[in-house]
Amino acid sequence: MKPDPRIDAYIARARPFAQPILQRLRRLVHEACPDVEEDIKWGMPSFLYRGKILAGMAAFKAHATFGFWHQEMRKLLAKDLDTREQAMGSLGRITAEKDLPADRTLLRYIRAAVKLEDAGAPRQVPVKARPTLPVPDDLAAALKTNRKAAATFDAFPPSHRREYVEWITEAKRPETRARRIDTTLEWLAAGKPRHWKYQKC
Repeated sequence: MKPDPRIDAYIARARPFAQPILQRLRRLVHEACPDVEEDIKWGMPSFLYRGKILAGMAAFKAHATFGFWHQEMRKLLAKDLDTREQAMGSLGRITAEKDLPADRTLLRYIRAAVKLEDAGAPRQVPVKARPTLPVPDDLAAALKTNRKAAATFDAFPPSHRREYVEWITEAKRPETRARRIDTTLEWLAAGKPRHWKYQKC
């Protein structure tokens, strides 16, 4: 095992519930793939195999996550994902070690991901570009009242703008929609994407 001190520090900063989860996942990744290398990607611990991301993990306020990068792993994990509360990552929300599959199962998953990389299987399915969503009138009007928020929104890639537009338009009650617009302005003024909470430990 070649530990990256940045990951040691990340685990040390994590909430107490998350530390044993991250330590266990880290140990199993190295056990299943001795050639794996550690790195930090987008502020989160990542495991690289032959220069490509094999998997990554993260800790948040109330849960941790672990995810594989190869698209074919979704099929292997489909049954697990059906029975878990959805969250970023492949294994759903992990709030305690008991939420993790057995070590034998995790080792099998990790080794399967390594075999996919060794086989040279395509890592991602080409994604068709989604049409741009029109900005709702009430959001457009609100953005005119906040220059910082408007500047951030205009500078965002289409996917980030879509996340805010969808969040607002999916509101079923007018008061919910109004609150979401207020929150959108607050987060945009701070330069935050819609899912900014998932980018921090």
